[in-house]
Formats: sequence, C-alpha cells, structure tokens
Amino acid sequence: MSRNQVSKADYYEVLGVTREVSETELKTAYRKQAMKYHPDRNPGDASAEERFKEASEAYQVLSDGDKRAAYDRYGHAATGAGFNGGGPFADAADLGDIFGDLFGEMFGGGGQRRGSRVQRGEDLRFDVTIEFEEAVFGKETEVKVRRRENCATCRGAGTTSGRGPTVCATCQGRGQLRYQQGFFSVARACGNCGGTGTVITDPCTTCRGETRVMREFKMNVKIPAGVEDGTRIRYSGEGEAGRFGGPRGDLYVVLSVRAHDFFERDGVDLHCVVPISFPQAALGAEVQIPGLEGEVTLRIPEGTQSGKEIRIRNEGVPHLNENGRGDLIVQVLVQTPKKLSRTQRELVRQLADSMSVENKPASRNMLNKMKDLFN
Repeated sequence: MSRNQVSKADYYEVLGVTREVSETELKTAYRKQAMKYHPDRNPGDASAEERFKEASEAYQVLSDGDKRAAYDRYGHAATGAGFNGGGPFADAADLGDIFGDLFGEMFGGGGQRRGSRVQRGEDLRFDVTIEFEEAVFGKETEVKVRRRENCATCRGAGTTSGRGPTVCATCQGRGQLRYQQGFFSVARACGNCGGTGTVITDPCTTCRGETRVMREFKMNVKIPAGVEDGTRIRYSGEGEAGRFGGPRGDLYVVLSVRAHDFFERDGVDLHCVVPISFPQAALGAEVQIPGLEGEVTLRIPEGTQSGKEIRIRNEGVPHLNENGRGDLIVQVLVQTPKKLSRTQRELVRQLADSMSVENKPASRNMLNKMKDLFN
C-alpha cells in the first residue's frame, strides 16, 4: 500500500456514515456534503474543493455494490491510484450520472427542469446630493427616475400575435446546457432562451420582445433628519417592472452630503474651532458663536487653555428615526495679537512683570526639572 493510500481518509468517515449505511442514507449523506462544499458555492476555496472531491470519490465507490465490497475488504488498495490518479473508479461517465441525479435537484440543473419565465424587476440606484443642513434637518424633494415599464403595446407579453413563446430549439425546452469540464459536469443556462426554455418568434414591434420599454417618472423622496453621507433609502417596489408578470424591483436613493464651511460632523456630534483672545481665556467670558439654528452661547471658563474643547449639549445632529440630538463640541484657540498699541504694550509688560514675580519660585522649580531631564 502506497504512502498516499495510507494517508487517505476513510470513505465512510468522509460522508459521516457507518459501514451499515443503506443506499438511501448514503445518497442523503452525499447530497449534504456536495451541497456544502460544491465549488460553485465556494468560489476560490481550495479546502472546500478538496472536501468536495473527497465526498464525490467516496460516494462513487460506496454507491457501487462491487466497488463497496472490494473497499470493505481491501480498503483504499482496492481503488488503485484513487481519485487523483485516474484509477479504475475515476470514471467520468459514472460521475456525470451522479451529478445529473443529485445536482439537478440541488442547483436547478436537472435535465428536465427549466427556468421560470417570470422574472423580478431589477433594483435601481438613484444618487441625490444634498446640503449639510438638509442632512441634519431633513427635506422632501422631487426626483426624476428612468426605469423600464411594461410595454403598453403588448401589455408585457413581448409578442405581436399573442400566441406566446415557443420551445427553445437549442436546449429543447430544458433551459440548460450541460458541459463536461474534465472531471466535472457543469450545467449552465441556455444562452439562446436565457434559461427559460422558450423563445419569442414574433416579437412586439414596440419593445422588440423585451416586454418592457424605458420611461421616466417623477417621485417625491422624503429625506429624514439625521441622515449621513452614503445613507441608502429603500423604496420597495419602485424599481424596474418584472418580466412576464414578475414583481417590481426596489429603488435605492443614495445620499451624498456636501461639506460645511464651519462645522464638521462625527456621528450625531458637530465640531468647530473658535478663536478667542487672551483676556477671554484668562478671565473667562461668554461669546455668541454660529449654530445650525442661529447663534448659541459659548461659556468660556476662567483660565481656559488653548486647544480646550467645550461641549454645548443638544446643539448637534438629531438622532436618525429617534428622539434627542447630539452635542456641539467647540475647540477654542487662544490668539496672540500680531501688533499692539503703545498702551497695550505697556499693559502687557506690567502683566508680565507681575506674573514673573508671582511665579518666580515655580519658574525656578521648572528650570531645575528641565536641567535634570537633559542632564
């Protein structure tokens, strides 16, 4: 027995069954494994593809009475080169039968099954640009949207005579064509009929058999207060009309919010920067600053340092679809005057002298700490 055969997993363990498993139980177990690990459901997943191959190999052996008896007696030695080596059990024709039996049910690929002509309409996306204040407080606006509507000439049937569609000659009404790709048997929708199994031979002159025509319509879009940039508003059933009586798709209005010159938004909070003078920072003050709904009062505490953030409650953005609002967070920056008058210069010098006397011990302590740090 080769090293490769020794390392192969037991077929019964691969399918999660006992050695006394019946034919029906075996088929059910394989169906579960195949549905879970099929490459079409796990694109790019090498591990899933390998598990799928192992399950297919195990089922191919255990579903055949003679092969199963040989495997029960001799193990993997009875399978020759095994799944990857093209041994006696790697018969592509047999595997094609398995695929046709099982995956026709699981993935709609059965030879006798065809797709439904009834199709849901496509979803639409419509981009709307709004101002910063409109996003905060909401608005209602009218938009013009182009979408496919049922053809009025044929009433969505797609034919002129009203006879209806005929059986597709390419797939013989199955709606699918099966291709053999190496070891795998793959079923794909028929390109001639789009997987429906039927074609229109006398198309409507207005819609050319498409059953729908492009139309423009107007609708009111209500934008709630508190939306953000990139918010999607879904309007169910306002997308394109479905084909052959199918339901409409949905319309998604995607919002783009313009930036504000003064405020920046962080969730439901607003941020801004306000310059203040040194006397206001040192002595404290109350100043009026712009708000989204008019001026608001900013209370500056005595001894405020440059860069400090002051929070003004309930002056931010309303919570979307909820009560309450965020806050306005103001960062104050203390400005140093670039030019002083003679009187102002003298006053500042007097202030500096008084502060140097009062803070001299503190200044010495700070100087000593800096010396210790750099030494």
